[in-house]
Amino acid sequence: MKLLDRVMLPLRVLLVVFFVGLVFGQVVSLPGQFAHLASEEPDLAYLRWPLTVWSILEVLAVQVVVVCTWRLLSLVRADRIFSEEAFRWVDGIVAALAAGWALFASFAAYVIARSDEPGTPILLIGMTLAAGVALLVMVVMRALLHQATALRLDLDGVI
Repeated sequence: MKLLDRVMLPLRVLLVVFFVGLVFGQVVSLPGQFAHLASEEPDLAYLRWPLTVWSILEVLAVQVVVVCTWRLLSLVRADRIFSEEAFRWVDGIVAALAAGWALFASFAAYVIARSDEPGTPILLIGMTLAAGVALLVMVVMRALLHQATALRLDLDGVI
């Protein structure tokens, strides 16, 4: 438990800093970036609002993962990770990852359909596959949590 205590505070600090950075990106950086794109590239100005909304939703999915992770850390610290409450937070992570993956895959499909060179499509396909792997790993982790919870309940019943 000593290692867990040493890791918990730095992890929470990093999660807060990361979350604040995500909020800054959502509110200031991303809208400003796409406004700049529209003014510098008038032929791409029609993409300003779709890209702004898309990027804000992608960041929102990451924020949901951060909040759910924070709550799971609280359950670990309270030794309640093997509870029904934990499943809600893990389900939140899975749902956010699935939504983020679907948004990214649709963006990648749009860009690939309009691309006239091979590098960008290859990169986007690789990134889409990597994100899909992360999502499926989380689904497997959720199943492992279910199994561990069932085993713990069985052990608690024996004791």
